[in-house]
Amino acid sequence: MVGYLNDLIDNLDNEYAGLAENALDSDVSFVDTGSYAFNALLSGSIHGGLPGNKVTALAGESSTGKTFFALGIAKNFLDMDKEAGVIYFETEGALTKQILEDRDIDSNRFVIVPVTTIQEFRTQAVRILENHKQVPEAARKPILFCLDSLGMLSTTKEVADVAEGKDTRDMTRAQLVRGAFRVLSLKLAQLDVPMVVTNHTYDVIGSYVPMKDMGGGGGLKYAASTIVFLGKSKDKDGTEVVGNIIRCTTQKSRFTKENSKVECKLNFEKGLSRYHGLTDLAVEAGIWDAAGGRITVDGKKVFGKHIANDPEKYFTEDVLKKIDDYTKTKFMYGGSTLEEIVPDEQEADDNTGE
Repeated sequence: MVGYLNDLIDNLDNEYAGLAENALDSDVSFVDTGSYAFNALLSGSIHGGLPGNKVTALAGESSTGKTFFALGIAKNFLDMDKEAGVIYFETEGALTKQILEDRDIDSNRFVIVPVTTIQEFRTQAVRILENHKQVPEAARKPILFCLDSLGMLSTTKEVADVAEGKDTRDMTRAQLVRGAFRVLSLKLAQLDVPMVVTNHTYDVIGSYVPMKDMGGGGGLKYAASTIVFLGKSKDKDGTEVVGNIIRCTTQKSRFTKENSKVECKLNFEKGLSRYHGLTDLAVEAGIWDAAGGRITVDGKKVFGKHIANDPEKYFTEDVLKKIDDYTKTKFMYGGSTLEEIVPDEQEADDNTGE
């Protein structure tokens, strides 16, 4: 049967066609987001993150940290591999060199591509992917695509109408968005290029209960493997606002359960907190006990603020492993595991003969 199937596809002129045994990778790569809790929400493992060759959408109202998240993911992507690069499609004109420097992002490996229309974004993204494909596979460098934001992209018709003084709405915008992601999704997967897309949310008018939906039509909803809605509240130190607490909810996911929730913290000076949200998970898992506003850790009662101020003291390697085991059960379908993504340390040692 194997030979028969190979004969059927022999003349397809499609280098990616083949038996699933050979054509599909056994391992799924993930990009660390910079937050253990957010990693777990996206992949089921605190050591995972966003899918390495798929589209991930971050949607929320204004000032919920969408750009901050995207830049944080970009920074971690660059830090993970000194040969990696980021292609950042910018639609809002808000990104500056100072912003990148403040977040310690290597501007020499960070390409900004200003785009105004959906057609412009689609064309330039495809050209970059085609150029990437022309490079021999062994010589290709890891790249990450970011689009910030889809909601601000116009259309060629809308730009032309504005120039002519017409006050009309382009009813083809949703179709153009669908078309753009139809072209891009498979190319990104074939070339192992992850993509982060930020988008705006709006209140659904006429719904029985208050609901949020994502703008741009159904194109991104179908193309994205993961969609996360972001909400925020202020993080205060006394009376001073020092950042935002971001509530993250999965609206769609091919890796974890939908409607799963975690909290992340965005500090205005320090950026995305790596450990925020782990205390709640440790208590949920029964690793620590909580009572009277204090947490019992190894028989000692401490305030949550003490843990937050010195997380590495409390989140030891053993505690992190227990939390990781719990998140795989909590967030993944059927309580699956991600051993192929994050191998057990003992197993890794056995494989290396140490």
